[in-house]
Amino acid sequence: MKSSKNYEVIIIGGSYAGLSAALALGRSLRHVLIIDSGMRCNRQTPHAHNFLTQDGEAPGAIAEKARQEVLKYETLEWIDDLAVSGSKTENGFVISTQQGAEFNSQKLLFASGIKDIMPEIPGFAACWGISVVHCPYCHGYEFRNQKTAILANGPRAFHLASLVSNLSKEVSILAMGKANFSETERERLNRQHIEIIEEELAEIVHENGHVKHLSFKDGGEKTFGAVYAAPEFVQSSDIPVALGCELTEQGFLKVNNMQATTVPGIYACGDNSGMLRSIANAVYSGNLAGAVLNKELTEEQF
Repeated sequence: MKSSKNYEVIIIGGSYAGLSAALALGRSLRHVLIIDSGMRCNRQTPHAHNFLTQDGEAPGAIAEKARQEVLKYETLEWIDDLAVSGSKTENGFVISTQQGAEFNSQKLLFASGIKDIMPEIPGFAACWGISVVHCPYCHGYEFRNQKTAILANGPRAFHLASLVSNLSKEVSILAMGKANFSETERERLNRQHIEIIEEELAEIVHENGHVKHLSFKDGGEKTFGAVYAAPEFVQSSDIPVALGCELTEQGFLKVNNMQATTVPGIYACGDNSGMLRSIANAVYSGNLAGAVLNKELTEEQF
């Protein structure tokens, strides 16, 4: 199915960032298509935090309420599908989907997120977003005063330890091998009574995603209430790179302070282009991208 309609903007990803951008564009009567595959990265997380008016709400409920509000605007359209490829055209871009549809637009906005690569540790994936978490700002308060593990090494572990030490006085770093800290860092960790465990983790024993204890390869066990981790990730969509968009050294889409990528006409917002993974930041960056896209369209048409 090839659509004859030429949208002003196609948004790939209909979660918080994409919907926020769509809202800004819809309120300026821009013709926008949102393509969403239904794979929010926080779909397993039971509660969202650190987002005004929605603190403690289920992430899915926030996303659904946002979708209903946004789609009240008559120039916005939504399809449940997965964007699988894209190419440049004389007047913009064409996006092809898994269901065989093709859509044309003048501009593209990727709010497609990132995909976490789960380590091969039994129990990790089942606990991810529930009691194995990535962010003290999003989850730390709920695990305050509980025994806490940090599954990381080197600078990342040291940074997380500094933040988590204000939330719990029982913090351990799981280095998964030889610990990589400078003498100064070790002194500071010791001063805070933060234990460094070099034995490799064998399993996260849990009940419905809630950590009960950790089992190590040497046969030992330790009880923790929460585990912080920073797994590797990849872009959820490979279309931006295929179209020529550059990535940062960390693997995020490279954008300027107006959410523009390195390819003219292509923008990005949300988790795919920034280190701060939160609903609040996704909404902010999406709103900014929508406003900037409207400005760019206005300058081209006026």
